[in-house]
Amino acid sequence: MTSAIRVPQSAQEKAGRFGTFGGVFTPNVLTILGIILFLRTGWVVGQAGLLGALVIVALANAISLLTGLSLSSVATAMRVRAGGKYYMISRTLGLEIGGAIGIPLYLSQAISVAFYIIGFTEAAESIPFVQQFDPRLVATVIALVFGGIAFIGADFAIKIQYFILAALVAALVSFFAGGWDSIQAPVWTPNYGEGVSFWVVFAVFFPAVTGIAVGASMSGDLKEPSKSIPLGTIASIAFTSTIYFAAVIWLSLHAGPEQLIGDNLIMQRIAVVPPLILVGVWAATLSSALGSIVAAPRTLQAIAQDGVVPRILGSRMGSPTEPRMAVLVSGVIAIVVIWAGDLNFVAPIITMFFLNTYGMTNLVAGIEKLVGNPSFRPRFDLHWSFSILGALGCYGTMFLISPIATVLAIVISYGIYFYLQRRSVSRTWGDVRSGIWFALSRWALLNLEQARYNVKNWRPNILVFTGQPHNRERLVEVAGWLSRGQGIVSFFQLLVGDVEHMAERDLRGVARRQIRSYIQERNMTAFAEADIVENFYNGAVTVAQSHGVGGLEPNTVLLGWSDNESGRVLLLRLLNTLVSLHKSVLFLHCDDARGFGKRQVIDVWWRGRSSNAELMLLLAHIVARHASWEGARIRLLRVIRNEDGRAQTERHLQELLESVRLQATAVVVVVPEGEPFHRIVSEWSRETDLTLLGMNRPEAEDRPAYAQRLNEMIDSIGTVLLVHGAHEEKLLAEEG
Repeated sequence: MTSAIRVPQSAQEKAGRFGTFGGVFTPNVLTILGIILFLRTGWVVGQAGLLGALVIVALANAISLLTGLSLSSVATAMRVRAGGKYYMISRTLGLEIGGAIGIPLYLSQAISVAFYIIGFTEAAESIPFVQQFDPRLVATVIALVFGGIAFIGADFAIKIQYFILAALVAALVSFFAGGWDSIQAPVWTPNYGEGVSFWVVFAVFFPAVTGIAVGASMSGDLKEPSKSIPLGTIASIAFTSTIYFAAVIWLSLHAGPEQLIGDNLIMQRIAVVPPLILVGVWAATLSSALGSIVAAPRTLQAIAQDGVVPRILGSRMGSPTEPRMAVLVSGVIAIVVIWAGDLNFVAPIITMFFLNTYGMTNLVAGIEKLVGNPSFRPRFDLHWSFSILGALGCYGTMFLISPIATVLAIVISYGIYFYLQRRSVSRTWGDVRSGIWFALSRWALLNLEQARYNVKNWRPNILVFTGQPHNRERLVEVAGWLSRGQGIVSFFQLLVGDVEHMAERDLRGVARRQIRSYIQERNMTAFAEADIVENFYNGAVTVAQSHGVGGLEPNTVLLGWSDNESGRVLLLRLLNTLVSLHKSVLFLHCDDARGFGKRQVIDVWWRGRSSNAELMLLLAHIVARHASWEGARIRLLRVIRNEDGRAQTERHLQELLESVRLQATAVVVVVPEGEPFHRIVSEWSRETDLTLLGMNRPEAEDRPAYAQRLNEMIDSIGTVLLVHGAHEEKLLAEEG
């Protein structure tokens, strides 16, 4: 079991080191204007044509912008701490979903380090000195150097990025300043090679816009995350998308498809100062790798602090601010990927991971807005439709790129989710899921309240006065059979005593927690309730009237049959009142020695169609369908006093069973006039596993005698469920 981590005061004092420009805008820009811009934008234009390339850039940036808006909305509705997107998702949708998204997010960031370094070595192959070494060895050395920089600290990395930004700007100025004397007509139509399609090209390009996660991942080191993340993220998207649109157009005006596809350094041929492009490539790819190697460990640290992965992975190893263990793990992952694949192999993998994360970020913002949670009050207010559109764009694009990879990503995420749920990882923050269930429940209850009741829609909504359930497990068992996952069961304990005194001791809360614990330990579907009452009778009547809401009031009350005379009389008094309140009443008498026997035979004693009889037959049918009563048969028994009426009665019972579509055996019991009913029942149902008998509503003066007769009869039978139905309508709907 885990709980949220409290950051030591010393760490908090050292947090908040960076502002919007240095902490969000610059890392985002340097990551976005990276390897794809310099080494793959020409390939994208050559494959898709100018029109297709513009659509790809527009679609990718639209998804990025919608996600940025959603990210801004969520970030301004909470106090964002370390972990960036993971922190926001986990604190909104819960730790299990946060972990299911956070782990793939971290992996995508760690893999991105390798992605950018591979791009650098690809661009550096033109240097004679570099050519004599294996590109993977060069990439490994760079990964180790960058890991060392991140190990030292983010402050050092942030200082380096300003020099890189200057080199990047110089390269872009050189590119757009060149080629004014060699402009040609662009090729608008696609020129896809073998195995290449629009969505393949999109998958290669999309990692270019995934840099918006870098600034958010620095949330724990920002002075004002709720201000810096929205401003820096949206500004970086607007700036970089302009650069990409301009680059696509400028490239299409200077080279044909074959040259754009075949020459990865086509920008160098166009630039007014060609060497600056090479410097820009190195600067962009290395800065992107540096941004990722700084961001990824912080995501892993946040995940580890929440106990989703081993806490050791979030260790600072002596540093006051840096997640050094996470840096080492990220470096190892990057090196493994470097030796495993090339640029075009790695790009689609990153795309799927990031699209999944982006889709969930959009869902978080959209759901929070739709649910209308009062605590969700973002300063950056965004209509839910934008976020939902962004989510649809992300997941739709995933399927269009690769249905198999999409299903695999979903399976991985759900696998992590169910694993975390099974571990019952605890959390100390609220999340939007309760808001979702509340909104759905409210909508359903309002509709249920307005809907006209029809007996065909009857479901058992059972109020069970169990006390503490472990003391009345037979009662609990019957309630479980009768609900069968289709009804509602509430286990209720009435605490009799002084309300004020018992409330001060929180005995009601203790009782509810104990009942809820019982339910959870047995994986049951039920609700736990407890009330403090002055006496049992008044308490039971009050609870029966007040429990539930809208159309979900209890329609059935289940109690145990009392083993003393005064208790039985009290139950009959309660029966009379509850039936007047339109509640069906069930009393269970269980033979302690036999229990429910072999669970093979259920008897229903039929005395003509009535609310009692129909409810008994329906309840028997529900119990017989339960897994623990598999193969059980129902006997529908009817007593007559003349043998001449046997055939007609059997035919009538059989027709009844066929018309209501219930499986049961009709049994006609012929006894002479004057034979007491309780003796007949005792003779026929003595060995039965469960017997259902109807009850009358005796007047007050007749209750002691009636209670005694009932008790004598059920003592001679075994396990009995006494039934009194409150329904005036026919519960057993017939054909036609």
